[in-house]
Amino acid sequence: MRAKARLKFLLAEWGAEKFRDVLETQYLGRALPDGPAPEPAKTPGDHVGVHEQKDGRRYVGLAPTVGRASGTRLTALADLVEAAGSGRIRLTPHQKIVVLDVNPDAVEDLLAGAEELGFTGRPSPFRRNTMACTGIEYCKLSFVNTKDTARDTILALEQRLAGVELDTPITLNVNGCPNSCARIQVADIGLKGQLAKGADGSSEFAYQVHLGGGLASSDREEPGLGRTVRGLKVTATDLPDYVERVVRTFLEQRVNGETFSTWVKRADDAVLK
Repeated sequence: MRAKARLKFLLAEWGAEKFRDVLETQYLGRALPDGPAPEPAKTPGDHVGVHEQKDGRRYVGLAPTVGRASGTRLTALADLVEAAGSGRIRLTPHQKIVVLDVNPDAVEDLLAGAEELGFTGRPSPFRRNTMACTGIEYCKLSFVNTKDTARDTILALEQRLAGVELDTPITLNVNGCPNSCARIQVADIGLKGQLAKGADGSSEFAYQVHLGGGLASSDREEPGLGRTVRGLKVTATDLPDYVERVVRTFLEQRVNGETFSTWVKRADDAVLK
């Protein structure tokens, strides 16, 4: 069935042991090696900012707003990159752009020029940690406009939470359908698009909320999927209000510097709505 055309459904039906057996015997022709689990990451995986390479040059991570980058802007960025002495650009799974091999004395000019194009190397917390799938604009499976919703939410939060210190990042992942291309289940705040009935009976964009998911990292020993709050559905219009409210509640109630995901695990449903 097309609705079940994802590897996750096959894995759920077979289980990990059968899946591995079929992969080894029918496809690879060899046994997969076992070994210790990888160590949790000690640094952010998005590479945003300016970092030193082993050869003394720099690599610069840039954040487009929710991954949007037109061909015109990318061409202009390529000109800036060449002027900075680089010929290599990489794209990341976090919807970021990484420019490699930058001459140290060209870093500031690159950052300034990229900022004018909408690619910032010094983003606000929510501009850095928000990502969105393509959404209804270019995907026939999506129910909602993810990119514009995420962008508008970032702009609102940058104003409303200006000056609020977030010593640990809070990730916001916005997805247009259940297939989760934007990986909502492993975000601090994951949003799955769906349609809701408005006050006048018409359909409007809305989101099911998943809270407290994440991968193993220096702040989290074990990975885990986000918690779904029963009955919680947020419209696109109300999304900035909701995110602001839950972030402020977290900052008020956290103890001993705990992370957002740790707080979500112990919080009552009532404070998460």
